[in-house]
Amino acid sequence: MPDEVVAALDTIGLAGRADHLAGTLAHGQKQWLEIGMLLVSDARLLLLDEPVAGMSHDERDATGALLETVSRDRTVVVIEHDMDFLRRFARSVTVLHAGRVLSEGTVAQVQADPRVQEVYLGHPVDAPTEA
Repeated sequence: MPDEVVAALDTIGLAGRADHLAGTLAHGQKQWLEIGMLLVSDARLLLLDEPVAGMSHDERDATGALLETVSRDRTVVVIEHDMDFLRRFARSVTVLHAGRVLSEGTVAQVQADPRVQEVYLGHPVDAPTEA
């Protein structure tokens, strides 16, 4: 087995399943295998669309840890709606609306942005009342 494949299997946590068919892997493991294929091809930019959709809590945690590892020497862009996942693993967040950047910052900054709340909650946020 080529060295880059062995290294990718180690990184994605599937070294012990190297001799298994991809179709026999659990859902999360299949996602990790896809990430591993990108590692083997030495992709410098990974664009992932909802990589934790349908995963168990443990699989989401493992995927977040994997993406943290991968992002040390690659750019990883994730489109994700799982806010718990984003709170734990996102370094920065960009919210798009109607094809434009609506807000950027940490998860906390973006969630506190009144424009984001209005667009995604469907109503203006009440202004704080002064005492």
